[in-house]
Amino acid sequence: MRNHLYAGAVVLAALAPGYAFAQASTATGAIGGAAVGAVVGGPVGAVVGGAVGATMGAAAEPPAEVRTYVLEESRPSYRLEREVVVGEPLPADVQVYAVPKYDKYRYTVVNDQRVIVDPETRKVIQIVR
Repeated sequence: MRNHLYAGAVVLAALAPGYAFAQASTATGAIGGAAVGAVVGGPVGAVVGGAVGATMGAAAEPPAEVRTYVLEESRPSYRLEREVVVGEPLPADVQVYAVPKYDKYRYTVVNDQRVIVDPETRKVIQIVR
């Protein structure tokens, strides 16, 4: 029984940083990390998970200059039949635009939402509001 508990804890601990990274936000990373940590290790796990989640979320979040640039630019909005989701790639026919001085980010407007995109995978990194 004890081995099953440890195995479950290891699996959940391994998934916590990925969950926090997918959220692309310091606050949601901290919350997600705390939730997963609480499941794994109770109150102490919640504290550790929150700290790890916040760190991973901050690392994934684009700089403020990128978000400001994306909000100020005027581009046409592409219509998709599905909701735009962080972590999901955009279709190849959606044009993405460069962000000056930040080669690892692109942006576009989809369904009237401004989104920051990873140029290599075309995955949505953040929905900018």
